[in-house]
Amino acid sequence: MTALRQYLGVWQMPGGRVLLIVGILARLGIGMTPLALLLLVQETTGRYAAAGLAGGMYALAGAAISPVAGRLADRIGPSPVLWTTAVLHPLALVGLLLVSRGGEAALPGIFVASALAGATYPPLTAAIRRAWTDATAVGSGRHGLREAAMAAETSLFELVFVLGPMLVAALLVVTHDPATALATSAVATFAGTLWIASLPIMRHWVRHVDADTTRGLGPLKVGGFGALLVCVAALGTAFGAAGVIVPAYAGQHGGGDSLGGVLLGVWGVGSAIGGIWFGTRRPAMALPRQFAWLLGAVALSFLVLAAMPNPLSLGIALVVGGATIAPALTVENNLVGRIAPAGMLNEAYTWVVTVSVAGSAAGGAVAGAIVDQPGGLPWAFVFAAAVLVLASLVAAVPTGPMARADRRAAERLEQAMAAAH
Repeated sequence: MTALRQYLGVWQMPGGRVLLIVGILARLGIGMTPLALLLLVQETTGRYAAAGLAGGMYALAGAAISPVAGRLADRIGPSPVLWTTAVLHPLALVGLLLVSRGGEAALPGIFVASALAGATYPPLTAAIRRAWTDATAVGSGRHGLREAAMAAETSLFELVFVLGPMLVAALLVVTHDPATALATSAVATFAGTLWIASLPIMRHWVRHVDADTTRGLGPLKVGGFGALLVCVAALGTAFGAAGVIVPAYAGQHGGGDSLGGVLLGVWGVGSAIGGIWFGTRRPAMALPRQFAWLLGAVALSFLVLAAMPNPLSLGIALVVGGATIAPALTVENNLVGRIAPAGMLNEAYTWVVTVSVAGSAAGGAVAGAIVDQPGGLPWAFVFAAAVLVLASLVAAVPTGPMARADRRAAERLEQAMAAAH
């Protein structure tokens, strides 16, 4: 099957067009809301520290509640959870807009509203990736399209982090009011989530027979999943570090915030291109080994960034190095679908989001401390690379928990395919 036919097959799957296109529009808030919230609170209170704290509460509340929403979706289906959060999240954002009118005196209310907005963000990414996994299940006749489907989802998702901030910037130019950007994000999330939730693959969800195992630690006690989350945390740490290092690099070279945004944007473009290409490949090696090599490639790209002498060379290196990111994330998502039992998939994917957000916050904090030191900028890149190398070693161990879990999954897959035929 040619590369074009693989992606055409994904496009023609029931609900495929909506999952690919509306799935991005519905999640624009991931790229818009944190920036719009930061700007709104800073403008309202005049304090960046307060704005950063509000943004942190938004992110951490979302990360903390996400696995709970995922487990609920595994038990009652994704549609009810999406419909509920599609209403609650915009209401929380409206509440934040209203409370923020009180200025600095309203900071306690702003913090509460920010946390509520984060806690009610719809678990769209987990639901969409679960939908792709179900749509390409053994016996569906589309199992051969799973890699292409996950690559398309992962690569297009990168656009959220490019289009979201750009849309915020455009609305600020037109209206000079971050509240408009926040309201636009609320509308996009509301409409897009309801559309996704109404898809047959979401509404006609069937509870899997092993769903009663989703108790206690859930997927966290599944063999190999903990090791996978270590690698997820490492990627999140590196991405969070880059979010601090690249703008700092731009600032030190006289480019300011706008150059930093452009550089991060081209990084995302490189990632999307690499992901689309990778989705057409069929590597023979096992997924954990693929993951180990790709984590090593991302680590190498960070080391290259440390040696770039000017913004132009850094931008070129970001495009080239970015091409390793979406492939690594594609394999990561494939491993989740392989290792986690079917009755735990929503929760498993939400744990990936939670751990990634936590890693990103930690990476940004550590990188900021390193960048503040004299000559610390290149060492911040080295820090991110070192974390990724350690993760690569975790994935590479032939007798490690991830490799063992993958072999067990391969045996189950062989049995399922034999039964399907």
